[in-house]
Amino acid sequence: MMGERRVMQEALFYCFSLEQHVPVDHLLRSIDRFVDLSSVRAHLRPYYSETGRLSIDPELMIRMLLVGYCFGIRSERRLCEEVHLNLAYRWFCRLALDGAVPDHSTFSKNRHGRFRDSDLLREVFETTVRRCMTEGLVGGEGFAVDTSMIKADANRQRGVPGSEGLPPESANHAVREYLAVLDDAAFGGATPVVPKFISPADPASRWTGANGGLAFFAYCTNYLIDLKHAVIMDVEATTAVRQAEVTAQRRMIERTEARFDLWPERLAADAGYGSAENLAWLVHERGIEPHIPVFDKSARSDGCFARSDFAYDHNRDRYICPGGRR
Repeated sequence: MMGERRVMQEALFYCFSLEQHVPVDHLLRSIDRFVDLSSVRAHLRPYYSETGRLSIDPELMIRMLLVGYCFGIRSERRLCEEVHLNLAYRWFCRLALDGAVPDHSTFSKNRHGRFRDSDLLREVFETTVRRCMTEGLVGGEGFAVDTSMIKADANRQRGVPGSEGLPPESANHAVREYLAVLDDAAFGGATPVVPKFISPADPASRWTGANGGLAFFAYCTNYLIDLKHAVIMDVEATTAVRQAEVTAQRRMIERTEARFDLWPERLAADAGYGSAENLAWLVHERGIEPHIPVFDKSARSDGCFARSDFAYDHNRDRYICPGGRR
């Protein structure tokens, strides 16, 4: 018998299970098996008052951020809308059908407040790394370091010449943050070179043409990666200059030793990390074998001897020039 869709016959009670409506092969099911955020509340407890109205559950916010990262939802406003509508997202975030989704402003408020003060996101990241170590995914013998360019949300047409500095009327929150990191080796203290342009909206970003096209304001995210299964061991944000990236490499190596008691035997990187100073730090100060190409500038065009013209005497540890002199 052919069925007919009937309307206006609403039941008084419904039995609905989110668990039954999330496919068994959904990405979030695979992730949920390994997500353990039980330490989040204990980590944040000193940053909440013992009195007053109950706050948004911090574990809910972290789970929502994980959804955003996994599915490329960059806007927190849109993230809240998607979690409100998507059954799988609600299931992963432990929200019932009638569960209230936090307002998007809650994320920025906590990111600039409790999350930053407590360094919560690093705590979650390092908890994940420890889990990878427990599962045998980290070798700890060989690391690689690399950098990704992150375009800043700053209009390149609004930049002011770096030699002129910031205009007096631009004393906003971004400027105060910029002044606070002026001496940081990862930002203002990375290089004494005055940038060509400064963004009044985001002065800590750096004017760069590293990608080969039009120059823009940018930051860098630096990654220290274990070579066994490409597990990211550490992350450091810097301004977009090479000196800051090399500083970040050292910080990440030292922090990985302090947090996880791991010290690599070798480090792979591109030629940007192949300065004499950095190679000396790796080999002589840290005992790490560098697998880093260096710029070969040994060829000469001014009539002087080139590097290849010299012969090395291994027994006496010295070089002999083509004229026979030591």
